[in-house]
Amino acid sequence: MKTVLIFVLAGALMGVIAASLVVPPALSWYTAPGGLPKGAQIQALVEIPEVIRYATTRLMRGQAIGGACGAVLGLLVGIFFVRKNSPVSTPLSRSGTPA
Repeated sequence: MKTVLIFVLAGALMGVIAASLVVPPALSWYTAPGGLPKGAQIQALVEIPEVIRYATTRLMRGQAIGGACGAVLGLLVGIFFVRKNSPVSTPLSRSGTPA
């Protein structure tokens, strides 16, 4: 049980780290306007607090999803690892001692 929990926590940590690396570029790609001629400037008025709230909310949501996916993968790997390394029981003879 301890080994499985270690794999779950390690998987969650790796999922959060992976999401921290993947989400910001994906977020900037998703919010960038397309179809503008080269060198054209975007004229827009934005509310900076709303932009910050949006970006941090999406980043934290991505990290939560990455952590959950990593935890599930860690659980599966941990269960597989524990089953693979579990000792094989030896059949008992008629006298009750191992054969």
